[in-house]
Amino acid sequence: MNAKCIRVGRYEIGKTLGEGSFAKVKFAKNVDTGDFVAIKIIDRDRVLHHRMVEQIKREISTMKLIKHPNVLKLIEVMASKTKIYIVLEYVDGGELFDKIAKQGRLKEDEARRYFQQLINAVDYCHSRGVYHRDLKPENLLLDSFGVLKVSDFGLSAFSQQVREDGLLHTACGTPNYVAPEVLNDKGYDGTSADIWSCGVILFVLMAGYLPFDEPNLMALYKRILKADFSCPSWFTSGAKKLIKRIIDPNPLTRITIPEILENDWFKKGYKPPQFEQGEDVNLDDVDAVFNDSEEHLVTEKKEKPVSMNAFELISRSQGFSLENLFEKQMGLVKRETRFTSKCPANEIMSKIEEAAKPLGFNVHKRNYKMKLQGDKTGRKGHLSVATEVFEVAPSLHMVELRKTGGDTLEFHKFYKTFSSGLKDIVWNSESIAEETRS
Repeated sequence: MNAKCIRVGRYEIGKTLGEGSFAKVKFAKNVDTGDFVAIKIIDRDRVLHHRMVEQIKREISTMKLIKHPNVLKLIEVMASKTKIYIVLEYVDGGELFDKIAKQGRLKEDEARRYFQQLINAVDYCHSRGVYHRDLKPENLLLDSFGVLKVSDFGLSAFSQQVREDGLLHTACGTPNYVAPEVLNDKGYDGTSADIWSCGVILFVLMAGYLPFDEPNLMALYKRILKADFSCPSWFTSGAKKLIKRIIDPNPLTRITIPEILENDWFKKGYKPPQFEQGEDVNLDDVDAVFNDSEEHLVTEKKEKPVSMNAFELISRSQGFSLENLFEKQMGLVKRETRFTSKCPANEIMSKIEEAAKPLGFNVHKRNYKMKLQGDKTGRKGHLSVATEVFEVAPSLHMVELRKTGGDTLEFHKFYKTFSSGLKDIVWNSESIAEETRS
């Protein structure tokens, strides 16, 4: 399937990296510089309909001003007649939680190093009045040097509002990581709610599993409201004490960031963040996006790509190796994964359907795309997976699977079982590498 390439402004839009209820994130390339970026695409009508223009404008302006080594950088903002495009730094080290899915829990020193970077990011953003409100595994990315980057800071939940009492009132986020006062809907302080989520993340890094995990949502809420959890035996006493101070159901007695920074366990090997002195930030593009003037609007143009051998294309793209593009069948699974097959596209589609149905998934097909919707309610609603078959060469197809809903760790478990049903159609990466060498 030879799709045309879409161009927005100076960016060539590529594959979908992730999608939420109200935005999609796409991989893109700046054609002027050759740099890779991620572009968050938001439906403009929905923003206008929910009367969120001022709020989004404020959040985007603030995010442009935030320059911190542990926060994903917002590069620029554009708009077309129907969409808003937020151009973000692209990091290629995957999600932090892929490490846990691959190797199990982290050693204490490694977990502490990531936690220190997370607290640095959260502290810096709070000092500028920006709260994340939805800290969870999908939002913790690593760059190629292993530096933690918090994504979606201040962009994760446009629909939240601060009322006259100065508190936020929208319960949101992944239930397992959400503070009890958020679930209570009596209003909450964004600072202490973010700290709770950081504590749950630290627990998961060191334990390899969640502190609160119940298949039944009401049972899960009850445990969170009471902070009913216990630390595993391998946690050191310093780690246990700190986690109990963070995962405290009372936001008024919960530990604060200044107190965390003074904690002995936290301070071990701590390196304060090194800031680059950034250039002055221009907010003109933010104003232009929300003006009614049409002169600043970008257009989406479809362009036919230059025909090039797929392997030549891969070898020319920095940051892309064959190993990254064609993952081994049972290897590392991110929120998305892919495999290659020499079978005809129709046969691949039938095989995917055959493997998904016994696992309790409803299948919806359209052309060479398929949506798999889980019928069981998981930790974060129903697990849903999008699949698409691409033609790389006349006798070679690439199949991409992407989690579009549900929990990341559940997606990992699903893929393990699902992929064993596809063994006879998968062409593995070793044979690809072999053929390209010969």
